[in-house]
Amino acid sequence: MNVRDTKVVSVVDDDDSVRRSVKNLLLSLGFQVESFESAECFLESSHRENTGCLVLDLSMPGMTGEQLVAHLASAGNPIPTVILTAHGDFRVRERLLSLGVLAFLGKPFKSGELLAAVQTAMRRQR
Repeated sequence: MNVRDTKVVSVVDDDDSVRRSVKNLLLSLGFQVESFESAECFLESSHRENTGCLVLDLSMPGMTGEQLVAHLASAGNPIPTVILTAHGDFRVRERLLSLGVLAFLGKPFKSGELLAAVQTAMRRQR
């Protein structure tokens, strides 16, 4: 199997400590993980095409998580997404769920909730 065919979990968060902790948690559970400090870095990466699940911060400088989800959907390349946020409201949550976001988890999140959402997303890629 080609490495580019292997589905990865891409973690996009501007907070380095969150990015590292999510990556380490998912790596410890056997997932292949790539991390990015911004939506723009993710879009420029080669991993965009082999991402099976996007774990995405909602509020980031530059392109926000909501803008990234909308961009991917409008480009015909939706990726199963788990949103992590300390700032969310009901309207934003509903709008993102209507765009295909699988889960909307508040920070701090429970590792079991994140794991369940990532597993659901990765099963959709098979």
